Amino acid sequence: MSTVQQPDTQDRPARLSVGVVGAGRVGPALAASLQLAGHRPVAVSGVSDASRRRAALMLPDVPVVPPAEVMERADLVLLTVPDDALPGLVEGLAETGAVRPGQLLVHTSGRYGAKVLDPALRAGALPLALHPAMTFTGTPVDVQRLAGCSFGVTAPEQLRLAAGALVIEMGGEPEWIDEEMRPLYHAALALGANHLVTLVAQSLELLRAAGVEAPDRMLGPLLGAALDNALRSGDAALTGPVARGDAGTVEAHVEQLRLHAPQTVAGYLAMARATADRALAHGLLKPELAEDLLGVLADGTDGPDGIDGPDGTDGRDGTDGPGGPDGIDGAEGDAR
Repeated sequence: MSTVQQPDTQDRPARLSVGVVGAGRVGPALAASLQLAGHRPVAVSGVSDASRRRAALMLPDVPVVPPAEVMERADLVLLTVPDDALPGLVEGLAETGAVRPGQLLVHTSGRYGAKVLDPALRAGALPLALHPAMTFTGTPVDVQRLAGCSFGVTAPEQLRLAAGALVIEMGGEPEWIDEEMRPLYHAALALGANHLVTLVAQSLELLRAAGVEAPDRMLGPLLGAALDNALRSGDAALTGPVARGDAGTVEAHVEQLRLHAPQTVAGYLAMARATADRALAHGLLKPELAEDLLGVLADGTDGPDGIDGPDGTDGRDGTDGPGGPDGIDGAEGDAR
C-alpha cells in the first residue's frame, strides 16, 4: 500500500467554481484536473446520452444543466465545443446576457486565440484560450495524461499570469502562441497527431491482410523507436526505401497497394513525395537515385484506367471522410 499522502482538497476552500459548456472528451477532464487543484466543479452542460454518461463518470454529483445555467453558477467557464460552433456560442451567450463581468471564460479550441471571445470581453468577461496538445479518450486516464502536457495559450497581456497559473494547476506546461499564429499552430498538431492515427490504422490493416496475426505487437516497438528518433533527430532519422532511393521497392509497394488496398495509394504517394523532398534537402537521398524514384512516384498517380485523376491522385477526389480535424466527439465536441 502506498504511504504517499494525497492532498485532501476538502481541507482548504475551493478558489473558483467551475462550469463546463460542452461535455465532450476535453471539458470534463480539464474540470476534473481543476478539482484536484482545489477548485469546485458546479455545473456541466451536455446534450447527448454519451456526453451525460461522460459527465457522470468524470464529474460525479455535478449537475447537468443548460448552458445558461452553467454560466450563472460558475466563476470559471470552460467552453469545450467544436471549433466551428465556438463563435456562435460566444455571441449567443453575450447577446442573451449570460456572461457576467469578471467571469473567466476559457475556450480549448486550437484554431482560435482570444479574439473569438471578444463578444464576451465586451460584456465584461476575462478571455483565455487554453488548448491542451493532447488526445483525449473521455475517461479518467485523460486527467493523468495532462501531467506534463503542453498547452497552447493565448490571452491578453494582463491575463497571461492567470492563464499560466491555470495551466500549471492542471499539471500542464504553458506555451505562448500569438493570436495570428493559432491556425498554423493547430495545423501542425493536426498534421502530426491526427494524420499519425490514420497512417497507423492503415498500416495495421495492411499487416493483417499480409497475414500478420499481431500487427499491433509488431508495429509498437518500430513506431515507438521511429517517433523517438524523429523527436530527437528530425530529418536525420529518415530511413526506408524512399530515403535510400530504392525505386524498385517503392514501385513494388505501389503495385501491391493498388491490388490489395487501393484506397491507401494516394496517401502513400503523397507521403513518399514529401519524404523524398526532405531526404533530398538534407542530403540523405542521392540526386542520381532521386530521378528514378520520382519517376515511379509520378507514374503512380495514374488511376486504375491509366488516366490521371483531376487532382493528380489515383482518380479519387482526395477528400477526407467524416469527422473534423480534431476527431470531434458529437455535438459537444472533442475540442482539441
